[in-house]
Amino acid sequence: MSESSWTDRIVGERMTVDQEFSSRIQGSEFSNQQWSLIMTATEFEIEHPGDPERAQIVANTDNVDQIIPELENVDARMGAAGAGGSGSGSSSGLIDSIKGSLGLGGGGDDHADQLAAAERLTQEYAEELQSHLEAKGRWDSVRESVVDQE
Repeated sequence: MSESSWTDRIVGERMTVDQEFSSRIQGSEFSNQQWSLIMTATEFEIEHPGDPERAQIVANTDNVDQIIPELENVDARMGAAGAGGSGSGSSSGLIDSIKGSLGLGGGGDDHADQLAAAERLTQEYAEELQSHLEAKGRWDSVRESVVDQE
């Protein structure tokens, strides 16, 4: 199955949902730059596309754990440039990055917490995207295009 074809069909809707979801990101522990990195590592899939009652967009975050260490680097670079992120965790991300480089950070627990938060937010995004597609009357055609590809 080629995932890109159904996602290519909804680029405009994704842009709209991105704008609507930005306030959710601002209230999260992630900066806009961190969220962009998380979204780059996330793939969206439609589970059970052939069953209209069970079909849903889900966030496949299998690759997100690989970029979690980079989230601190993004904050450190942005902090060093004098442009902190909009997320509430942006300033603490710089401090955590400095602590981590000195061997004083919490380590794995921080990464597990960040991964869990990223997984939760990306799934919320997937649900918002599906709701948007349903409201625009596009959900069934997108879902059916996935069935046709299988």
